Amino acid sequence: MKAVLAIIALLLLTGARDPILVPEVSQHEVQLRQGFTGTELLLFGAILSPDGTRAAHDYDIVVVLKGPTQSIILREKQKIAGMWINADSTELRSAPSYYALASTRPIAGIVDDKTAAIYELGLKWLQLSPIGAIDPAEQQRFADGLVDLNTRNGLYRQDEGSVKVSEQVLYQARIALPSRVPIGTYTAETFAISKGRVVASASSTVEVRKLGIERAIADFAENNSVAYGLLAVALSILMGWLAGRIFALI
Repeated sequence: MKAVLAIIALLLLTGARDPILVPEVSQHEVQLRQGFTGTELLLFGAILSPDGTRAAHDYDIVVVLKGPTQSIILREKQKIAGMWINADSTELRSAPSYYALASTRPIAGIVDDKTAAIYELGLKWLQLSPIGAIDPAEQQRFADGLVDLNTRNGLYRQDEGSVKVSEQVLYQARIALPSRVPIGTYTAETFAISKGRVVASASSTVEVRKLGIERAIADFAENNSVAYGLLAVALSILMGWLAGRIFALI
């Protein structure tokens, strides 16, 4: 309690004018069941002045929903002698499994490149952290390839101009999660920006988890990888044998 009072007193003494963000998410848990075809999250909240009243002026709002980061290996395929084979490859240490951005207007008109890179505001500015030495041009080529692939799969998206702000107080953004959305803990970050400067930020989390038979299979595959592999091979052999027997009787 004393710490809270001290912060309030400091805000009053310094005349702090930066806003306070109060974010919320329509669902803090997304359950992936059989037949899941995707869903839509509503990220909303309020922009308040330090004394709890309506913010003094308009702010640009940027909302970023990011899935768990992962280390992945990207391989480039080339067609040689009529066959597609693996060619160049690189490993990325921190590629987000899902990334979506929504903003009040185009990012280029809200912040400069340096600020966008610091806060990863936009697909262009994702910090993928390649492992090992790699030529910058090659790094950019692989990064562009990853972004293009995940954008086509619905896992990366950038919707500029989709955040709505009402009466300088309430904001909202709708972000779609595809049917193949990865499981894990997602971070929803909201940024209030004025004159190219991030003046406030706040975050909340969303859990994406599998339930039912999908969860049982995923847990079995993760905890018993060898048995899962053998079972998959045995099942494939069985299905092939059954298909052969059926065609033999026709």
